Amino acid sequence: MTSSAMNALPGEPETSTRTELITLEPAEALAGMLDIDAPSAGDELPALWHWIYLLERRRQSDLGPDGHPRHGIPAPPGPGRLRMFAGGRVSMHTPLRFRRPATRTTRVIRTAEKEGKSGPLTFVTVRSDIEQGGRLAITDEQDIVYRAPGSTLPAKSNTAETPAPMGSLALDVDSVVLFRFSALTYNAHRIHYDSAYAAQEGYPGLVVHGPLQALMMGELIRRSGVPLVGQEFAYRLVAPMFGEQRLTAAPNPEETGVSAQVRDATGRVTATSTLRPWRT
Repeated sequence: MTSSAMNALPGEPETSTRTELITLEPAEALAGMLDIDAPSAGDELPALWHWIYLLERRRQSDLGPDGHPRHGIPAPPGPGRLRMFAGGRVSMHTPLRFRRPATRTTRVIRTAEKEGKSGPLTFVTVRSDIEQGGRLAITDEQDIVYRAPGSTLPAKSNTAETPAPMGSLALDVDSVVLFRFSALTYNAHRIHYDSAYAAQEGYPGLVVHGPLQALMMGELIRRSGVPLVGQEFAYRLVAPMFGEQRLTAAPNPEETGVSAQVRDATGRVTATSTLRPWRT
């Protein structure tokens, strides 16, 4: 297992590279959290499960008060800026296979400053290319948003249950699930497990991870028999999800083709996704 980071010249993006063996144990752990059967060593890694592999494992002294690294890829654009996950795109070229090494190369490809309802926002897009056996297997772009300290986000807290639609996939989310997913993804952001800190950032409860919602939409598609290989899975977080409740992934009636959405317990849409042939 190797990891390296290169500090680029001014004006050039930083690049981080990590190589490790794709072992079965993390996949067994994620399957346990999802309460499903784990893949076997002879199987391919299920689509989107690469999010629990090839992770940066930073020193405790590198972390800021929010639990995120103070520097690296991406680096916060200023002191005290609050981080949010906005969405991304995953192009699956070929599945990752167990018991073989893979290499992830990560860099910032785009940064933009905008003005939002909550104040100034910095949008950062991070791209990771994962190779295995000398071939590009996965291209993963993630959109990160930084907002100013003291800004607030509009949120509604409602625990009324709504029936799950046909062809849906549900996950009961509680503090234990959020803790386990944070551990699996090595995500120390305190909004997912520290209620008091989440309140400091303006949230009414623990925040359900964006990648967990995206994973559930991908699982809905995968378990329906639609292959993600050869496709681009694009997803967007449209509203934050808070607190212990049932998360439901279901087909998106507002989209044509293969698509999915996530609704919280009130029926509010919090994430959407589409699947389309990836662009070369």
